[in-house]
Amino acid sequence: MGIIICQECNSTIEYFEDEKVTKLYSCCCECNEQKDEK
Repeated sequence: MGIIICQECNSTIEYFEDEKVTKLYSCCCECNEQKDEK
């Protein structure tokens, strides 16, 4: 099982099927919107 985590707020974005336990880092929509406003 894999998990996608937001780099900014550390919230879980999504789970996905994988053979190993995997953590991927991305930005969630809320954090991306805040960056665009700045």
